Amino acid sequence: MLLEETPPVTRPNVVVAVLALGGITVALMQTLVIPLLPRFPSLLNSSPGDTTWVITATLLAGAVATPVVGRLGDMYGKRRMLVVSLVLLVVGSVIAALSYSLVPLVIGRVVQGLAVGVIPLGISIMRDELPVERLAGATALMSASLGVGGALGLPAAAILVEQTDWHMLFWTSAGVGTLVLAAVLVCVPESPVRSGGRFDVPGALGLSVALVCLLLGVSKASVWSGGTVTGLFVVAAAVLGLWGWWELRSPRPLVDLRTTARRQVLLTNISSLVFAFAMFAQSLVLPQVLQLPTSTGHGLGQSLLVTGLVLVPSGLVMMATSPVAARISNARGPRATLILGTLVVAFGYGAGIFMLTAVWQLVIISAVIGAGIGLGYGAMPALIMGAVPTSETAAANSLNALMRAIGTSVSSAVAGVVLTQVGVPFSFQLILGLGAATALLAAVVAAFIPSASPVRQVS
Repeated sequence: MLLEETPPVTRPNVVVAVLALGGITVALMQTLVIPLLPRFPSLLNSSPGDTTWVITATLLAGAVATPVVGRLGDMYGKRRMLVVSLVLLVVGSVIAALSYSLVPLVIGRVVQGLAVGVIPLGISIMRDELPVERLAGATALMSASLGVGGALGLPAAAILVEQTDWHMLFWTSAGVGTLVLAAVLVCVPESPVRSGGRFDVPGALGLSVALVCLLLGVSKASVWSGGTVTGLFVVAAAVLGLWGWWELRSPRPLVDLRTTARRQVLLTNISSLVFAFAMFAQSLVLPQVLQLPTSTGHGLGQSLLVTGLVLVPSGLVMMATSPVAARISNARGPRATLILGTLVVAFGYGAGIFMLTAVWQLVIISAVIGAGIGLGYGAMPALIMGAVPTSETAAANSLNALMRAIGTSVSSAVAGVVLTQVGVPFSFQLILGLGAATALLAAVVAAFIPSASPVRQVS
């Protein structure tokens, strides 16, 4: 096992900027298709139910790839797997850009989804390469890149859809991905911190099957029959149990469950899952309120472009709070930063229940929630890395990213049920109330996380 320390890179600002740009690019890839969802049935000559696979396929591919890529990064090189992920992003974007029917587009989106491990890989590279005094701010910025890319993606996509052919969305993704790939090859060094060993193929297959069944059941709960969904959940639980049994006995497990069971890691992952559930509420409610016709009495009648621009401040605030999160973490510890972030998000959702009648109100609510997300997401990598060996950094960060993805998926499914079963505007207020409640629950869980040790002390 190779665990030697490497000297800090001579250009840390460049490395941080390139890695953060990679995270923003992946988030853009996930967001760009949102404006096209209502148009896909006519564009692809498919039913509305079938076209949802454009989103679902990326979700499933990302869930499967994230833990696998993280483990491979620990074993064979994080920069190497980062390059592989960006290549997949570009290839998937090109496939999607050349598509004129549903099947090839879904294939392209699957390949794109395999690239979502870029953010946890980037955070792990930062741990290996940056001076310790730069680490907290850099990882906070990398975590915020997900929100920044998501916030910028909607207005960018709206402009492209209105001004050009829809295929330009994917050509743009391919072009930006190529630029980031070139920047990584030139500017980001490879760390010799490796865990070595043999890849856990049964563990990867078992976790993949469990995740696909779980997320399919969650995402299709309101569409498929109850028996099918229940069967998926049963299979997911059974396979997950067998997977856990195997992982505890494997000499080189995909996920070291003993490390994951450490109180700091376990509670951080639980808090991340709950916090991600809360985070998704704004991205579902605010666009609907903005775009509903004023004749309904509950909407503001705004265009897709205006809707995207309203959400931009959220992403910018996330980036602006990154250095704040770092300062709080350095002074009080990352647990305090996470708790503060969850409380800010809870306040934003609570205020949002009573502030849905004007565009400026939604801008404020979006910005407040963005500030809380920036604080919370900035603290999570520090909590994880303060409790795991350097040889398991990428795998641990990838598992944390997976918890957030699961939380977001469950939130989407629950919000969809609320929207179909509860009338407007009460459904909006109920979803915002659930967001506030789950953010407070995340704060309670975070309060039990033990104080983190400095991120480079664990070996």
